[in-house]
Amino acid sequence: MNADTLILGGTVVTMDATRRVIENGAVAVKDGRIVAIDTTDRLREQVQTKQTIDCTDHVILPGLIDVHAHAGHALIKSMGMHAGDRWEDICGEVYTQASPPDFWYAEARLAALERLRFGVTTGVSLLGGGDTIMRTDHPDYAAAHCQGVVEVGTRSVVAVGPTRAPHPRTYAEWRNHQRHVYPVTFEQQMDVCTQIADTWHDTHGGRINIAMLYPVLRDEHERDMAPGDYATACTQAQIVRQHAREMGLIFTQDGHWRGSIRRADKLGLLGPDTLLSHCIDLHEDEITRVAETDTKIAHNPSANASIMGRCPATEMIAAGATVALGSDATAPDRSADMFRHMQQVMHYHRTHHRDARVVPIGKVLEMCTIGAAHALGLAQEIGSLDIGKRADIVTMNLRRPHLYPPNMALHRLVCFANGNDVTNVMVGGEMVLEQSSATRVDEAEILGDAAEQTALMLDRIGGADDLALPADFWGTKGSDT
Repeated sequence: MNADTLILGGTVVTMDATRRVIENGAVAVKDGRIVAIDTTDRLREQVQTKQTIDCTDHVILPGLIDVHAHAGHALIKSMGMHAGDRWEDICGEVYTQASPPDFWYAEARLAALERLRFGVTTGVSLLGGGDTIMRTDHPDYAAAHCQGVVEVGTRSVVAVGPTRAPHPRTYAEWRNHQRHVYPVTFEQQMDVCTQIADTWHDTHGGRINIAMLYPVLRDEHERDMAPGDYATACTQAQIVRQHAREMGLIFTQDGHWRGSIRRADKLGLLGPDTLLSHCIDLHEDEITRVAETDTKIAHNPSANASIMGRCPATEMIAAGATVALGSDATAPDRSADMFRHMQQVMHYHRTHHRDARVVPIGKVLEMCTIGAAHALGLAQEIGSLDIGKRADIVTMNLRRPHLYPPNMALHRLVCFANGNDVTNVMVGGEMVLEQSSATRVDEAEILGDAAEQTALMLDRIGGADDLALPADFWGTKGSDT
């Protein structure tokens, strides 16, 4: 058998249907796909290859998948997070008023590079923040994001959609450092989203996919919106959901809690191609409907929403639902490192149940590999090391002090590893990170561009004060404890 690359010598964690683990295993790759998985000794004899990668003392596993995050967040980390709702205000202002395509391009490259170095080969990115502010007034913004991701070499599922009714919504663009304001209607945003999907969905070797989004409708929206506006929002949600079905796209919503899934169910939004995020403080009947409709859940244990209430992930899993793991992106205080979120999800639910056996270690790994691929409708292509699947492969160096002694590799991987232990990342058969150092991009240029675009953004919103240490940064004034 001929192959382009043979990765060998490590503990192969396949995440296949039988959850096979192969000590001193090997994976052969040809034309971007996996062509053989076996022991190192067998594949050395059977495979003639152009490139051999020795992964002795490593784990070899599928690329990690982050099922919920936000484009834009990488350039607003920590800003205003101590000042009540200021961080949310920054999101709304930046994403509608102060972010030209150059902002989205710089942010996409920075976020994709962070994901890459942490072994996250696929991630969902809502093109905006909060639960409603999407940058869908023109297709250039999504194009800038997609181009940035393609350059770095990871995969992005870009969620686009209209803002919540009422419309029109005021947006602004920047030309020659001048701000130009204009109204945007629901119909205009839908047209932009259609253009984005037609141009980018399932392109660049599957590196870019598009999903459709409509903001969650909760009790406060029916209570606080004008009756006509709330009815319009319900109709719009159904239009977007049907549009996603017709185009064969995932439909997603950000920020479900306390009865909002009941509303989504009445509107016909649930189903096997629907992905709902956060889902805190659900009622028993909502858990049942999630499982009955095969609706997928993005659980974000490190997010602010998981502080405000509890996502009953363990109960939904017990009911038969697919629950996958998301970072909720890096702002205001999080990370793209999925190992951080794997460890968080275990402690989050074990603390609630007061039971250290809750959320088995293998289940946690499933939530950001094959389970996450199922949540995104991509399990036929990625999420496990199976013959015929795209070769998205990560290697992790276990020969490090915090990962020793050399036993129980899977336990050490999930409980003690972090993204900085990643050594090699392959996406679609291409080595996009080699030996912890070489990537396909100029990292210094990406960092410089991110800093420059952030400075420009802060100038546009007058946000310099949001960078100062708050008065309570060190805790209670005068305390030495």
